[in-house]
Amino acid sequence: MTRLTRRGLLAATVGTVGALAGCSGGSSQSDSGTSTVTATPVPGQPLSTPVAGDPEADVTVAVYEDYACPHCATYAESVYPRVREDYLADGAVRYEFHDFPIPVDETVSWQAASAARAVQDNAGTAAFFTYSDRLFANQNQLGPDTYADLTEGLDVDGETVRAAATGELYRPTVSGDREAGIDRGVQGTPTVFVDDEPVEWSEIAYEPVRSAIEAARGDG
Repeated sequence: MTRLTRRGLLAATVGTVGALAGCSGGSSQSDSGTSTVTATPVPGQPLSTPVAGDPEADVTVAVYEDYACPHCATYAESVYPRVREDYLADGAVRYEFHDFPIPVDETVSWQAASAARAVQDNAGTAAFFTYSDRLFANQNQLGPDTYADLTEGLDVDGETVRAAATGELYRPTVSGDREAGIDRGVQGTPTVFVDDEPVEWSEIAYEPVRSAIEAARGDG
């Protein structure tokens, strides 16, 4: 697998809606990036928002993440599994994933997002969330070979995902998600909203998210 050789990590201290710890960004200027996309975008974009749990649940949790952000990896590995166990298994909440490439890394942030969207487009939402988990778990090795290898066991061809990643074929969907996040006030990752209210935290942890969900359910 390919190991990252560059990652412009940005540690946030203040100014992030919904998070006082994380990777900062949010300027629309970053959307242009430094990479050149020459491939033809995949037809039928933008793709719908990936949703887990019960799409009709009364409480909505919306999370904005960058696959190259180390704080998002912390969230994906220590917070999201507990949200999934406590609230998604029984359909207590609607859980939305939103792309927000800051970008922490001009190449990886955009390519990994396109890889995940290719999985969504070809294998469905459940496969998307599985693949997304794998991206964060292998964050230090993200690159063309990894994007292909992580499709093992999913109903999508690895070379299709590799091509989508390196050509940034889903950039219209990813960029649209990012711009919508900026309009919502997102300035860094991970940012979590519970029923449109940002979760504030000094460190990435489960308790602030759990408390916000319980309050929205009327149990807090």
